[in-house]
Amino acid sequence: MSRLFSLLLLALLGGCHQAYFGTINIGADAPLVEARSVVYDAERDLAIDIYRATDAPANAPLILFFYGGTWRYGQREWYRFVGESLADHGFVVMIPDYRTAPDVAWPAFVEDAARAASFAKTHAAHYGADPSELFLMGHSAGGHIAAMLATDARWLGAVDMKPRDFRALIGLAGPYDFLPIWNPRMREVFPDKGRLEETQPIHFVDGDEPPMLLLRGDQDIVVLPRHNEEMAALLGSVGVPVETKTYPQVGHSQIVTALARDRADLAPTLQDVVAYVKRMAAAD
Repeated sequence: MSRLFSLLLLALLGGCHQAYFGTINIGADAPLVEARSVVYDAERDLAIDIYRATDAPANAPLILFFYGGTWRYGQREWYRFVGESLADHGFVVMIPDYRTAPDVAWPAFVEDAARAASFAKTHAAHYGADPSELFLMGHSAGGHIAAMLATDARWLGAVDMKPRDFRALIGLAGPYDFLPIWNPRMREVFPDKGRLEETQPIHFVDGDEPPMLLLRGDQDIVVLPRHNEEMAALLGSVGVPVETKTYPQVGHSQIVTALARDRADLAPTLQDVVAYVKRMAAAD
């Protein structure tokens, strides 16, 4: 790992997230059609950024990506590198904001995510995507949010959708069962109202989920291996196609940073995600 990248990683862990992602986004410009700050929920002042390559095929797969940040921070523009890198490979990519703590608590951010999913399906064709080729994707807390949409049908049901409206879910270092909650700051995000199990994706797996690709790094000390292992085992037991990969010498932040065009040396995240989406989109 280079000294520069080590310093940037320390900046991220220290809270300088905007500076960290700003550095990754330097030089990320490409021949893309971008629609930024498109409002998807005027009542809550929430917007979405949309990326599509100028030479993208018609009816391209659409990836709806939810960023992480312990359900407390994050901005869609920090993840421009994700949108542009995936758009390079012929996908339409949508990256929405969602409300975070301490302004809101569970389940506000999942409700926001469902509204973003509705926007993606309704507007897919307008942006050159196929509304029948939708993919959920998320990193860390965003992986949890995406997994809630894929497992607990109530959230998408509220916007007249269902989990299988998505061809697959791609989880990057997602926490799928983190009970009990001991951390006071986490309790602010997930207040105990007697039904904390309802905040955990793993508790809703019943066989109606879309296929899943679950990725993690073996140096991740934030989200432990059991999250992928237990989720994959349960999905497999009810007949849901699931694939898992563990990258050596990759930590919690590196797995998403590796999606940037010039960070492929960190992990094969981009390569694996692109191959998976193309394979699933081609399958009928």
